Amino acid sequence: MSYDVIIIGTGPGGYVAAIKAAQLGLKTAVVEKRATLGGTCLNVGCIPSKALLHASELYAHASHGMSSLGIELSGVSLNLANMLAHKDATVKSNVDGVAFLMKKNKIDVLTGTGKILAPGKISVTSETGEVQEVEARNIVIATGSDVAGIPGVKVDIDEKVIISSTGGIALDKVPANLVVVGGGVIGLELGSVWSRLGAKVTVVEYLDQILGGMDGEVSKQFQRMLAKQGFEFKLGAKVTNVERTEAGAKVTFEPVKGGEVQSIDADVVLIATGRKPYTEGLGLETVGVTLDNRGRVEIDGAYRTNVAGIYAIGDVVKGPMLAHKAEDEGVAVAEIIAGQHGHVNYDAIPGVVYTQPEVASVGKTEEELKNAGTAYKVGKFPFMANGRARAMEATDGFVKVLADATTDRVLGVHIVGFGAGEMIHEATVLMEFGGSAEDLGRTTHAHPTMSEAVKEAALGAWFKPIHA
Repeated sequence: MSYDVIIIGTGPGGYVAAIKAAQLGLKTAVVEKRATLGGTCLNVGCIPSKALLHASELYAHASHGMSSLGIELSGVSLNLANMLAHKDATVKSNVDGVAFLMKKNKIDVLTGTGKILAPGKISVTSETGEVQEVEARNIVIATGSDVAGIPGVKVDIDEKVIISSTGGIALDKVPANLVVVGGGVIGLELGSVWSRLGAKVTVVEYLDQILGGMDGEVSKQFQRMLAKQGFEFKLGAKVTNVERTEAGAKVTFEPVKGGEVQSIDADVVLIATGRKPYTEGLGLETVGVTLDNRGRVEIDGAYRTNVAGIYAIGDVVKGPMLAHKAEDEGVAVAEIIAGQHGHVNYDAIPGVVYTQPEVASVGKTEEELKNAGTAYKVGKFPFMANGRARAMEATDGFVKVLADATTDRVLGVHIVGFGAGEMIHEATVLMEFGGSAEDLGRTTHAHPTMSEAVKEAALGAWFKPIHA
């Protein structure tokens, strides 16, 4: 069988690339080793974790967050099995939806492990060992990423006591004490789930701040909010050992800057130190595809590898490991293969932490602007001064707008607050079209809404806010 394009991997990047390619008239197939489509994101990542975040948030709110609104509840209890069943049903609905889209767009699904034998040739090995060889004028590597582990530390992840994010969405009981190794997005989101359900959560992080890479002011204020929710933080801490014990597990760490070795006992330890590109068994060495020093597939501006006819997108290449970044790259690479001019604006890719409150950002941080020597203006507005936020008891957080000091062009927007993940998109659209703080500040926003805080912060960057 021969195709115009074959995509290896059906995560957000892979299945979107396949759909776009088919829409553009290319004969398309995908290779997927899982029994279901959707990759890590839909099966054990983004989608199931958001189902648990939402359910656990409602449980926490019903348990102790509604009396001041005149709603008094008693006898609220947790049925973890049903909560997990909701998560599983959500996953099934989404992966079934992707399978439907494959059929609708007449995309062949080849189930098995893909390996590139040569430019234009792929083998697909099923679970039973049967091998099928297929040909394609173009091959797209969209194999995503895998759990990174702890650099220099051997950790035996059993997904019961010492777990990765995969085990973090499937615990059959709430641990009394959960230690999270890593203060990034995955660790804080899953830590939030189990904290709301009753676990004591301790985060051990190598850096001196959580959410490394995000705006420093956002990180500090958000850490204080999580501490009020019961999180404990051990920052600037280098983990040297994670081991099973009779009672559960033990995490040993020492200060990065030097000091005494410490240890924490836990019922469960979540390893959430990030992810690494998944290239194992793809045959890249055989065909000569170049990897960089971080194990990522090297590509040019058109997603082409150094081997003609082989492309790569998503977590397996440079850039933030975000599902929507992979999706946009999937569209772009399909357009390029079809002879069009696909493009992704990497300066306007939003990122969201789906905790409560949420954290969302797009563009540059203050630290990045300072390091680049860029003159900039700052506009900030607290949700405490927003009428809708007061009515909803959602006054934690703020909006920060960073604009060029000379041109007023918006360079970055950072939000901590209820619904931040939805509000960030007006800033993303503004930046996509090169808009200014004045443009955003003069745009009419409905009253009363949380989004008025975005407008006020923009007014603050341009001149002065009205309500502060």
